[in-house]
Amino acid sequence: MDVLTCGGDLYEHDRFTADTAQFIVQTFASVHPMPVLLVPGNHDWLAPASIYATARWSPNVHIFTSDHLEAHEVAGVTIWGAAHRAPANTDDFLYDFHADSQGLDIGLFHASERSGLPLQPAGKEPHAAFFAHEIKTAGLNHALLGHYHAPFDGADYTYPGNPEPLSFGEVGPRGAVLFEFMPGSAATRERIRVAQTSMDEIEVDVSGSASQQDVVDRVAAAAVGRAGLLRIALQGEVSTSLSLDLAVLTQAAKGPEFVDFKTSGVRPAYDLDAIAAEKTVRGQFVRDVRDAELEGDQKQKVLVTGLRALAGRHDLEVG
Repeated sequence: MDVLTCGGDLYEHDRFTADTAQFIVQTFASVHPMPVLLVPGNHDWLAPASIYATARWSPNVHIFTSDHLEAHEVAGVTIWGAAHRAPANTDDFLYDFHADSQGLDIGLFHASERSGLPLQPAGKEPHAAFFAHEIKTAGLNHALLGHYHAPFDGADYTYPGNPEPLSFGEVGPRGAVLFEFMPGSAATRERIRVAQTSMDEIEVDVSGSASQQDVVDRVAAAAVGRAGLLRIALQGEVSTSLSLDLAVLTQAAKGPEFVDFKTSGVRPAYDLDAIAAEKTVRGQFVRDVRDAELEGDQKQKVLVTGLRALAGRHDLEVG
């Protein structure tokens, strides 16, 4: 029997509308009688006013509501699921837990694996954090997990990632994961792309560019064959006389549906020694900044920002 599962963050609790609820309910009702198993995550936690608590679900939908792993039998398989009942401070679901069935035991929960994987974004708090080795210790054959946007296939667990990219720089296949569990044999795992668009970020080296046309040519070449949403990060040292019109660059990038530019990596090639020797306001500025107690990168940013301001330039950000 086929079973559809979702490991949480199905929607945003602070942003959903009546239309959101209707769409979700109707979508899962449309696959009846296929069982649908849902676990609330930290963004769609089981609040009294949540869709999980208020919607009229079709009979094929089962929602795990306990903050401790509980069993649900489906076609001879035991699914152990648990819910986030608050937006933060949820404990490790696997702590002091052990599956007690005699068959195939699968975990389904929303949590942060913390064994050193490069999945946790900087500054983002872990939720229901656990270590990968706890899965086997808990008697689970595999864990189906939600939380990380990046797809990851571990030996004992799987993060499908979000089905559509949510921000530039997200990499990896965007879609669903199809598992096949057969008695007496290893499970198979296949990723199926469902994303309707892409959000890619590429770097374009514009070093040595003396005119906007030089940059336009490099941007146009880099955008060939690209589709979806594209962010182009310009990098390199350019002539101090170079001016960039982002509207012109956007027109040059034909193909993508939307183009965004990052120019913080562009550095004007100032001859700071020559400027410091000048008996001018900008010469004094460079001398003062060089004498200031600033970190190397910070000093460079101050110098570039100030020199461009003194020249009346505002077409480039300073990274």
